[in-house]
Amino acid sequence: MRLLLDTCTFLWWIENSPRLPKRVRSEVSNPAHEVFVSAASIWEISVKHHAGRLPLPQPPERFAPEQRERHGFLSLPIDEASVLQLHRLPQLHKDPFDRMLVCQAIEHGMTLLTPDRLIAQYSVRVSW
Repeated sequence: MRLLLDTCTFLWWIENSPRLPKRVRSEVSNPAHEVFVSAASIWEISVKHHAGRLPLPQPPERFAPEQRERHGFLSLPIDEASVLQLHRLPQLHKDPFDRMLVCQAIEHGMTLLTPDRLIAQYSVRVSW
């Protein structure tokens, strides 16, 4: 199975947050699964950090890739085919980062690990 972490899921994984359900922990830990972090999530982390809304122990340009690699997650670039999915999405969600994650999950046949109920309304596989 190919899994795409929502930005909050990635951050909660890093801090070993109790907000992560056992099911999510099991799916991410399963060695048979490929687990991805999108460049859109790294972008979101950087934007929120520089706006003062996301404190980090290091600058995001070091923190995010180091944590992704430390936890064995793969990087998912933003590609043209995913971007072209945007016009197909209904306007259920206003967050551009979340919309891009939905597009990437659809385009690449991934399951999106997210607690966001609005995302679950799209025609994308979601697990939580």
